[in-house]
Amino acid sequence: MRIEQSKNLRHFGDMTHLSPIRLLPVIAAIAGFSLTVPTAIASGASAMTGDHEVAAFGRCEGPARVTCVVDGDTFWYRGLKIRIADINAPELGHPSCADEARLAEGATRRLTDLLNAGPFTLAVEGRETDRYGRALRVVLRGGRSLGEVLEREGLAEHWHGRRGDWCEI
Repeated sequence: MRIEQSKNLRHFGDMTHLSPIRLLPVIAAIAGFSLTVPTAIASGASAMTGDHEVAAFGRCEGPARVTCVVDGDTFWYRGLKIRIADINAPELGHPSCADEARLAEGATRRLTDLLNAGPFTLAVEGRETDRYGRALRVVLRGGRSLGEVLEREGLAEHWHGRRGDWCEI
């Protein structure tokens, strides 16, 4: 499993209030070399879990999508469209029946809540992209898959390489 590192260079204002360990990723990026110390060490509260990605997610609306949730297994994060690799959720855009539409709405709301609940990690397991160009990632918090949470709650199924039928429930 390979864990993606976030880009920590947002602005360069006064950094005198930061400890040297928190500045390591910035110094490494400026110097142009790769830092082998995990970003989690420099991220304060998330150092215990190793999770370092965080954002405020809402529902995707309109053509400009940067950080938002499309449905129960797809979201945009910092301009990257991500398909959660370990699950399949009901289709929100084109449901095949009323049950699928209801479950899709619930899965979308729940994924939004899970992503907003705190730092997470994006891990590559297998292929990096799918045939549609979406990044394939497993979303983890504290080493546990958020996709598995959706599965346990009946809002997604484990990915078996093909879509399931949400209308046979």
